[in-house]
Amino acid sequence: MIEIISPESFNRDRGKKFLAYETAGVPEYWLIDPWRKQAEFYQLDENGYYQLQLLENGRYHSRTLAGLALPVQWLWQNPLPKIKDVLQEWQLL
Repeated sequence: MIEIISPESFNRDRGKKFLAYETAGVPEYWLIDPWRKQAEFYQLDENGYYQLQLLENGRYHSRTLAGLALPVQWLWQNPLPKIKDVLQEWQLL
């Protein structure tokens, strides 16, 4: 699940939704905050609790989407990366 945080949704995304998705067993929860230029990535552990994941070389490695490594700086890049560059990074082109 990916949530883009807005000032209006900040408490809901970090509180109610976080707990609801964790309880429902959603394997990954991404919190993207464009105003603070912060991204947090959580994955369920073996006990069913979200654990904050560390980046590797500035990339988030998804467990749910095998092989997906998201360069987090792409989220704040202006202009956004070209689709060709994204596909090449993910070895889809």
